[in-house]
Amino acid sequence: MAQYVFQSPGRYIQGTGTLKRLGEETEKLAHNPLVISDEMVWSITGETVTDSFENTDIDFVYEEFNGEASENEIDRLTTSGQDNDVDIIIGVGGGKTLDTAKAIADNLKTRAIIVPTTASTDAPTSSLSVIYSDEGEFTGYRFYNRNPDLILIDSGIVVNAPLKLFAAGMSDAMATLVEARATLKRKGENMVDGQPTLASVAIAEKCEETLFNHGEAAYKAAAKGFVTPQVDSVIEANTLLSGLGFENGGLAAAHAIHNGFTSLSGDIHHLSHGEKVAYGTLVQLVLENSADDTMHKYIDFYQKIGMPTTLKDMHLEDTSYEDLVKVGELATDPGDTFSNLDDKITPEGVATAILAVNEISQETK
Repeated sequence: MAQYVFQSPGRYIQGTGTLKRLGEETEKLAHNPLVISDEMVWSITGETVTDSFENTDIDFVYEEFNGEASENEIDRLTTSGQDNDVDIIIGVGGGKTLDTAKAIADNLKTRAIIVPTTASTDAPTSSLSVIYSDEGEFTGYRFYNRNPDLILIDSGIVVNAPLKLFAAGMSDAMATLVEARATLKRKGENMVDGQPTLASVAIAEKCEETLFNHGEAAYKAAAKGFVTPQVDSVIEANTLLSGLGFENGGLAAAHAIHNGFTSLSGDIHHLSHGEKVAYGTLVQLVLENSADDTMHKYIDFYQKIGMPTTLKDMHLEDTSYEDLVKVGELATDPGDTFSNLDDKITPEGVATAILAVNEISQETK
């Protein structure tokens, strides 16, 4: 019989100034944290994080994250956690920092607190990490038995991050319903070894609805550093709704194609996760034989928030067809999620759809 599975983090707190609560919230869960963050993020958040522990009995250990969610970096920071006898891991930063924090917590069998400083991916709430090589090539997923214990996201910090990251989070979130719908239709598995629940699909639908209704206004407000109701709605869509939606609803071709793009060299590696997922979503829509007005609706949204919709935008205008087939080969690997769309589509079919998106988008522009 079908098994329907839904899981989620223990607690989610969002709003302006919430980073000041990190110390008191940590004290409810543990007493000897390891905090990881990269140099740039720590220069922005370090003082507030440190001050938040001032009235607690906690002395945290800080380690700088080197920027890549690789097994070598995870092992290095796990060793630091062991040496310091930590009982909780706190990740402060972007998606790769947070994925690394979850991996360390799993290795050490401790709790985890996730503190996103951008709304650029839906990684924070999930019980999995995307793992890369030291050089940044996708190598696979790591799955865990539990979600983070706390997600704490400060809207005031998010709107002061680069605007492109906020837009990239919308692009990543826009894939949620597209992929969950495909997984449901296919009776495929979600990311927690079950079939999508009604709740997961409803969350994915609300995620997309929020983005189409408020995304452009939120983008314009965030560009000025304003936290408006639209901005808070989109932060929640990018982070909580998309996170619950993709994990419990399932991934399909959009993210698998993103992973395929990591096989290429060149300037594409300067693009964010969400930017590559945006193009992957459009490719999935082509492979699903979506109607013209559907294609134009998504393309128009992406273009309004500065996301890539052409091969030139992706820095792939000179890429050969043979290299696009290699993208398709990695995307359709049986170990990835492409089969939640269709396991009969070939690498050549993916390459052709990548080219087709470019033609449709150029006409729209």
